[in-house]
Amino acid sequence: MFNNQLILLASEVAETAEQHVPGWVTFLFTLILILMIAALAFEEKIHAKKSIIVGTFAGLCLVLGTLLKLFSFGSIHLPNGHDMNIPIYIPAIDWGVITIILGASLFVEVTSRSGVFAWMAIKLTKKSGGDPWKLLIYYGALTVLFSAVLNNVTAMIIIGSLTGVSLKKLNRTDLLLAFLLTEGLLTNVGGLLTLISSVPNIIVGKTAGISFVKFFLVASPYVLIATIATLLMSKWKFQINSLNSDEEKETAKKLVESFDENDGIPSKNFFWFSIASLACFILTLSCQSTLPWGLNQLGMGFIALFFAGVVLIAYKNEVDKFYSAVDWDLLAFFAALFVVINVMEHALVLDLIGDGIAAVLKLPEKVASSVLLGSSAIASSVTDNIPLAAMLAKILKGMETSPDSPYWWCVIFGANLGGNITPIGSASTVVAMTIIARQKIQLSFVGFVKLAVPFAIMQIIIATIYVLIVL
Repeated sequence: MFNNQLILLASEVAETAEQHVPGWVTFLFTLILILMIAALAFEEKIHAKKSIIVGTFAGLCLVLGTLLKLFSFGSIHLPNGHDMNIPIYIPAIDWGVITIILGASLFVEVTSRSGVFAWMAIKLTKKSGGDPWKLLIYYGALTVLFSAVLNNVTAMIIIGSLTGVSLKKLNRTDLLLAFLLTEGLLTNVGGLLTLISSVPNIIVGKTAGISFVKFFLVASPYVLIATIATLLMSKWKFQINSLNSDEEKETAKKLVESFDENDGIPSKNFFWFSIASLACFILTLSCQSTLPWGLNQLGMGFIALFFAGVVLIAYKNEVDKFYSAVDWDLLAFFAALFVVINVMEHALVLDLIGDGIAAVLKLPEKVASSVLLGSSAIASSVTDNIPLAAMLAKILKGMETSPDSPYWWCVIFGANLGGNITPIGSASTVVAMTIIARQKIQLSFVGFVKLAVPFAIMQIIIATIYVLIVL
């Protein structure tokens, strides 16, 4: 709500559509955008955090935009008769996205201390009886669930660590690479399940006006199909077979019985409180658009912050520990990214890119959808899918694309699934590679691509068929 008011106020400050921007200025800012994306792609090589990279470019864009007179500065006259001075970069930031990430991160950090997530994973390990194929199914399903409810990175950290412990206790370390790789790939599939499962979902869904419930209803059939296909392909590719003899089954059963799911639960009361809070959090998000008494206008960001505050009461004397666990670099990265995109809009760079997208969208809808999904996936495999999703969402909105158009879903599927093509395609695949290295398993960049590309192609083909037939 507040962010919408800022956007409306900003329209009085900057009227980009009516001003003339020389072609060389648009070209200059296009070059800056390309340089920023390249810098993000080589983040590790230049030894700089995302927030510093994008923040530097945001500062550069603001300075150049001011010197080239792309902005209009001045006071804004409010309906109550007062004037307000707002820095040009404040309304550029989508505060709804920022508050969702901040609130959800704090909520997950606190509830994870209750041991609820580890408890669920160990219960499934016991349920498998130590059978590798059953264990892969259970861990794969749990990876998708965690990625949907939490975030891809947290899901991969939790499941990856439990996988290492489980397979070592079962004396099946030969399956570590297969399990970890499959789980890493499934994080990006699970990241498609709900509106808040991944940042591209939040950005595109919020821009398109897709509700939490509608997003789930559209995405869940694909997630189910892609998860089953990924698990079956992993079973075939890595030869993960079920236990055959009674002796093997009995030995594995004894091993998993040594697991104690209650070890990581510091307090039974807080454990059940966390389960209740998690259920209420998900239920409230799913019903956000239908909340009574005008509460629906507060947005999902407020809901995330509200529930974070509720669970933080349990640690009211040491909340600073949880504040320090928040990924402030990610939040700073987003704030700077929104500023860059806003300046690009003033410089008509988005219009230039939009012309190219518009040319593609003039093709027959099925062809255009296929090209848009495939190109989004390829682009997100070599650079961060967050600026890609933000840029394409801004362009589609500027083209007045209908909320029911399949093009929004092409961007969502492409931005998420493209992360499975390379180890730098998503944060969760980076985490998966880190866990694989910690297990002393040799897997190079090229080695990851060779193993992952068949999975990624299969998932993208299924997504394309799903968009063409269902949407």
